[in-house]
Amino acid sequence: MENIVLLLLGLAISAIGIINIKGNINTVHSYNRRKVTKEDAPKYGKTVGAGTLLIGISLILSFVVSLWNEHAMSFIVAPGIVIGLAIVLYGQFKYNHGIF
Repeated sequence: MENIVLLLLGLAISAIGIINIKGNINTVHSYNRRKVTKEDAPKYGKTVGAGTLLIGISLILSFVVSLWNEHAMSFIVAPGIVIGLAIVLYGQFKYNHGIF
């Protein structure tokens, strides 16, 4: 139970991802969404939210797996973060036309 922080952080990040998927992109920093048009805002929210949700779910899964085998946590967290960040960066470049 010492990895409860993973669960709490995973739940918080997943909640932010769900909020973004629903179209509310106010949780994204203003400089990361300043070039996103009104028409692209829902698509941007879904893309960034999907990446964020993937990161959150990987943290939650790593908590669950840590109850049986702590060594396996890194095999869940690392790919989840890398793939999630790749999805977020894809959304940044496609809809914001750059990182900033």
